[in-house]
Amino acid sequence: MPTNNSNNIIKAVVVDDSAFMRKSITIMLESDPEIKVIGTARDGEEGYNIIKSLRPDIVTLDIEMPKMDGITALKKIMKDCPTSVLMLSSLTTEGAEVTIKALELGAVDFIPKELSFINVNIIKIKEELISKIKEIVKQRATRDRLKRVQKLSQFTESDKKKNFSTGTLPIISYKAIGLGISTGGPFSLQKVIPLLSKKINCPIFIVQHMPPKFTKSLADRLNGLSELEVKEAEDGEVIRGGVIYMAPGGLHMTVNKSVLGKATINISREPSTTLHCPSVDVMLNSVLDVYGKSTLGVIMTGMGKDGFEGIKKLKSIGGSCIAQDEGSCVVYGMPKAIVDAGLADVISPLEKISEIINKAF
Repeated sequence: MPTNNSNNIIKAVVVDDSAFMRKSITIMLESDPEIKVIGTARDGEEGYNIIKSLRPDIVTLDIEMPKMDGITALKKIMKDCPTSVLMLSSLTTEGAEVTIKALELGAVDFIPKELSFINVNIIKIKEELISKIKEIVKQRATRDRLKRVQKLSQFTESDKKKNFSTGTLPIISYKAIGLGISTGGPFSLQKVIPLLSKKINCPIFIVQHMPPKFTKSLADRLNGLSELEVKEAEDGEVIRGGVIYMAPGGLHMTVNKSVLGKATINISREPSTTLHCPSVDVMLNSVLDVYGKSTLGVIMTGMGKDGFEGIKKLKSIGGSCIAQDEGSCVVYGMPKAIVDAGLADVISPLEKISEIINKAF
C-alpha cells in the first residue's frame, strides 16, 4: 500500500467541472473502505493546487474543463508533484487522440467517461475502477519512480548503469514477435516501439487492452515516431515483415495461414468468453500456430495474467520471452505472472527492452 499513508487508506482527489461527476466518482470510490476522497476540484487550476497541497495517492482528472484543461493541469502535476493520474476520457476519435496525448505525458490510465455511470454497467465499472486504483497505488513504484520514468531521456550515464537486464535471449532466427501490455501501456510503448530497428524484418503483433478508437490513435501516434510501420490491424490483410500490427480495441486479433501459404490477420469478436478483448493469450496462441518456437514473446506492464497461458505454451515448445521488470512497470501484474513461473528468459527495465529486441536481429 502507499508508503506515505500509515493507515493504509488510499487518498484520492477528483477533478471535474461537473458537480454530478465529482459526486458520483466520490461515491463510487468511497464505496470501498480502503479509499478516501480527500479533495475535489472544479477545474485544472484548482485541482493542481489541491494535488500539490494534499499529495494524494491517485487522481481522477477530466480533460475538458474551464480555466485550465486537463492536459495543461497534467503537465503541471507531472512537473511539480508527480502523481498517479487517471484521465476521464470520451469514447470518440477526438477524445481518444487527446487521451493518448495525456498518457504520453504520464497519466497511467483512463476511465471511459461515457461508460462511467450507465446503470446497467455501474457495478462492473465500479469494480474495475477500484481494482485498477488499488493495483496502481500498491505498486512498489513511488513518486520517485514516476519522476524516473518521466525523465528517462535525462538520465545520466551513472543512472543508466543502475538499470540492467537479467538473463539472455537464445540466438535463433525469430520469425515473429508477440507483445502483450495493459495498464501503463501507451506511455511504455512510446519508450520501446520508436527505438526498434528498421533491420527487424519480421511482423510484430501487439495487444494493448484499450477500447475501440483508442488503439487506432495509439497506432497512428507510434507510426509517426517509429522507423517501422505501425498500424491498427485489419481483417484479412496479408502479413508483411517489418510491420507492427496492433489489435483493434474490443476485437481479437489472430493470425491464420492461408491456403496459398501467406499468413493473414483475422479480426473477430470470437472467442466471446475471454476476460479481455482483445486478448494477449488469444493472439499469442494463434501466432504460435503459424510461427512456432521462432516467436519472441514480450510481456509488459499491466494488471492480471493475460498472456500467461500463451507464454507458457511458447516456452513449452522451446520459444523465448522477455518480461518487463517490476521497477519500471506501472502495474506489475502480467509480467509478474511470467517471472514468478520462471518463464522469462530476460527480465528487463523498460528502457532496455528495445535494445534487447534489436540485438536479436
